[in-house]
Amino acid sequence: MGRAKHIGLTGGIGSGKSTVAALLEKSGARRIDADALSRATTAPGGAAMPAITQAFGAEVVAADGGLHRAAMRDRIFADPDARRQLEAIIHPLVGAAIRSAAEAAPAAGVVCLVYDIPLLVESHHWRQRLDSILVIDCSESTQIRRVQQRNGLSEGEVRAIITAQAARSTRLSAADHVLCNDAITLPELEALVQQIARQFGL
Repeated sequence: MGRAKHIGLTGGIGSGKSTVAALLEKSGARRIDADALSRATTAPGGAAMPAITQAFGAEVVAADGGLHRAAMRDRIFADPDARRQLEAIIHPLVGAAIRSAAEAAPAAGVVCLVYDIPLLVESHHWRQRLDSILVIDCSESTQIRRVQQRNGLSEGEVRAIITAQAARSTRLSAADHVLCNDAITLPELEALVQQIARQFGL
């Protein structure tokens, strides 16, 4: 059996990236979800918790032993260095978990690994580790509408999140494949994902 294809998946908030990831899984891809791996490191008993407790103290530890996210957000807001400190603890653990998941894939007969990584475009080291990058794209107005419907945020709050992410043009310039998820139905999106899945050997 040949080497599995390594595909990077990214898109702005509200683009439908999670839906596309789920559809690719349905087609037989193995998804490596960086966000889920990151959350696992700060869950009760998570690998990051001893170092986080040592660095920031017991006030950022919730009653269940996991990260007290609100307290940590307050600390980061008050001290910009706190974010760098936290990332220096979590990122190597997430990187190791991603490598471990990727190394286990061939033995499981996986032909396509989809790396669902929010900061894929911003983190330049990913480019050389991937065979191609799939960007899920839609207009900013669609992003705002979807996130407002899903999360109940104000337009200003959604715009602030969009501004904090990579620019749409930056994502598109990094893309090998672009899936436009704007004003289409779920069956239409499924059909587009199936077309792309075939290119990935699925």
